[in-house]
Amino acid sequence: MNKALFSFTKYLLTCIASLLLISCAASEDVGANKAEAVAMVKKAVSFIQDNGPAKAYREFNSQEGQFTDRDLYIVVYEINGIVLAHGANPKMIGKDLINLTDVDGKAFVIERLALARNHQQFWHEYKFRNPESKKIEHKLMYCERLDQTIVCGGIYVEPGTTSD
Repeated sequence: MNKALFSFTKYLLTCIASLLLISCAASEDVGANKAEAVAMVKKAVSFIQDNGPAKAYREFNSQEGQFTDRDLYIVVYEINGIVLAHGANPKMIGKDLINLTDVDGKAFVIERLALARNHQQFWHEYKFRNPESKKIEHKLMYCERLDQTIVCGGIYVEPGTTSD
């Protein structure tokens, strides 16, 4: 009887441990949400204002830094479309992306620059490669204009999700 109780307890603990591991793994797969994107961009704008652009952009470009969280990262554009910082793809830094389009042919950088000329802060929708899933997904990008730059952070969402 003692041996049977020990075996059952061992089995039960193994099941609980497995469920905990699955639960932890699943929670890590959940992407950022709208509130987190807004908070990250506001934090990035403050960081630029407090530390200057050079230091801030170095921090934004670090994929292990405080401005990268799961699929959420900071991107900074000059108002003319030149990338100043990119938390997911440092190869983009210094490139003129004004003519970049998404998989549907949407000229999303031109659209983003136009939005920035007319709004201090805004949401922008397009399709982009998710750094976590490595798939093209719908993306909502929250942006704030800061002087002659646009500071953005985006989230990957289900099709049909709006910025409301």
